[in-house]
Amino acid sequence: MLKFVREAFRDMKNTGSVWPSSSALANAMTKGLAMRTGKRRVLEVGPGTGPFTKKLLKDLRPGDHLDIVELNELFCNALEKNILGPFRRAHSKIHIELHQSRIEDAQLEGNYDLIVCGLPFNNFPPVLVRAIFKDLMDLLIEGGELVYFEYAGVRVIKGTLIGSQGKKQLKEIRNIRSELINMHAGREQLVMANIPPALAVRLRKATISAKVVAQ
Repeated sequence: MLKFVREAFRDMKNTGSVWPSSSALANAMTKGLAMRTGKRRVLEVGPGTGPFTKKLLKDLRPGDHLDIVELNELFCNALEKNILGPFRRAHSKIHIELHQSRIEDAQLEGNYDLIVCGLPFNNFPPVLVRAIFKDLMDLLIEGGELVYFEYAGVRVIKGTLIGSQGKKQLKEIRNIRSELINMHAGREQLVMANIPPALAVRLRKATISAKVVAQ
């Protein structure tokens, strides 16, 4: 807990929170995994200290593959030591790989059934937000799901603390969010049992047949 708080204050832009996510939010973010059959490929982006990671690991089965991308070196070391290393030793038939990298630079094969993303998009330039979402959707299989979250009312609150240029960027990010929800059958789940309350947003990559019908 203290490690997370220290790193959050040191690098607010990339951490985006001063408190780890709750188990309730972790359940909302990862519930799509249990609905998928066969060998599953999962990507987690921006796990921090691992509240979503722990829930994903509980739901993995032999033959599954989990990639994790985290920029912060201290978080990576803590994840490997406290969570991933012990899990690997106990579950040799589940493949887990940790990448210390920005998601834009990570070497990933794709074809993921589920992507769980904890990046603080409201802290990023809109051009980067759009690029990351495009990359993540491209990494999904048809019918795969991308789940990310944002704090309830975050843009309204930030808008009272920043200048006109910052407000313009937040508006662009809000528009990107609306586009994504319209394009990918987006759904929202409000999670009150989190500090602060959060919205889990689910986006589903359309199948080829659905795209043809839409045209």
